Amino acid sequence: MTTGIRRFQPADLEALYRICLCTGAHGEDATALYNDPKLLGSFYAAPYAVHDPDLCLIATADGAPAGYILGTDDSARFRTWSEAHWFPALRARYPLPAPADESPDAALIRLLHAGYQPHPDTLAYPAHLHIDLLPSLRGRGLGRALMQRFLDRLRVRGCPAVHLGVSAANTGGIAFYEKLGFHLIGDYPGWRAYGMKLA
Repeated sequence: MTTGIRRFQPADLEALYRICLCTGAHGEDATALYNDPKLLGSFYAAPYAVHDPDLCLIATADGAPAGYILGTDDSARFRTWSEAHWFPALRARYPLPAPADESPDAALIRLLHAGYQPHPDTLAYPAHLHIDLLPSLRGRGLGRALMQRFLDRLRVRGCPAVHLGVSAANTGGIAFYEKLGFHLIGDYPGWRAYGMKLA
């Protein structure tokens, strides 16, 4: 298998939805959990590529997208943009589910209606990111290479710090972030926030 890293192209958008779903259960495949395969990527992947494609990098396997890193250099600005340009159409497409509906789809739809909300503990880390690799690409150094390129782009923009959120059950992801030098910002029910100063 030949691997590589390249810039995001508009034709990659569908692949972002697929990769996000295939890594959406604590790093493993979440396809069986959701009736709508686009819900997860509609919150965690696609809006970032649309908002700031220069901060979206694609990992490829034999030329096909098989991973990504994406995010924003300013979480507050991303929230303003997404409220104006991303979530309104999704909220019209996906009405709020009944309160008794506890399905994974319902939980994601509620997230779409709530919108992106920066956690107060991460305000000193204005950038944030999401990174996902299909299992076939893991252990090849691509995650580290994606992260390095992303962080370099943040530094060029003068961004002082970056954060990310990870499921507490994603032990592989946690080990990866800690190995790269991310430090724990906060430990919350079901997830953790990690950060890195870039100056």
